[in-house]
Amino acid sequence: MAVETTTAKTAMTATAAARGSAFLRVSIGLQTLTLFFQAVSAGLLLSTSYGETLHAVGARVTYGATMLYVIAAVLAWKPGGGSPRPILYSTGFLVLSSVQVVLGIAHVPALHVPLGVAMFGLTVLDLGRVLATTASSRA
Repeated sequence: MAVETTTAKTAMTATAAARGSAFLRVSIGLQTLTLFFQAVSAGLLLSTSYGETLHAVGARVTYGATMLYVIAAVLAWKPGGGSPRPILYSTGFLVLSSVQVVLGIAHVPALHVPLGVAMFGLTVLDLGRVLATTASSRA
């Protein structure tokens, strides 16, 4: 009876870890896509009349995706039994996104644009890390 209970708990833990890992991959992928959209809409901001609207809406979606990444990192760690390191990364992205919002509202493109480029580079690196970790755990 105790062996069955242990096996069931192990299976439940493995399922929770797989769900947490999948949610983490989806959330970092979404964040990466939204940051790419922000780069595109920044170009449109300079060349079209509707670019400002797209960039403003994209900023809100990007901020929401970054918050979703924080939630996914916590869920992958605590109930899923994963590493707490993604919490640090996701929280850093949330801080950088907050700085981006402030710089964008204050119309400081000299800092806003380079920080946006750095954020996109960092999120691509983080996505690669998450996908490589997933691939190595499957092998």
